[in-house]
Amino acid sequence: MWPLLKVGGGTGTDRDSAIVASISARVGSIGDNRLGGWHSYRSSKSALNQLTKTVSVEFARKKDPIVCILLHPGTVDTDLSKPFQGNVPEGKLFTKEYSVQKLLCIINNAKKSDNGKFFAWDGQEIPW
Repeated sequence: MWPLLKVGGGTGTDRDSAIVASISARVGSIGDNRLGGWHSYRSSKSALNQLTKTVSVEFARKKDPIVCILLHPGTVDTDLSKPFQGNVPEGKLFTKEYSVQKLLCIINNAKKSDNGKFFAWDGQEIPW
């Protein structure tokens, strides 16, 4: 798969880099963990974050024209979030369409310098 991404990535300029965007969650951030809980979900997202960071370092070291980023979609109105929606601040529960629109904006504006970064739906960088 990586060789195909390199071909699709072109010359390595910001516009020509292939983008690998993975959906993570803020709860996967070790630096942003202030509440604990959600052990299995946090662990799985932290593992995804580590994998993404690791391959982003390898791509940069090899000067491959591939940018790996992580995305936090916010709290989206889905079956998964139903039990927790009562704790979501007003205006912070998003439709699927809104979240996807915001994430696509981040993907479409990703640059080589964003390789290995973790972004929230609003474009703010999340600590690892």
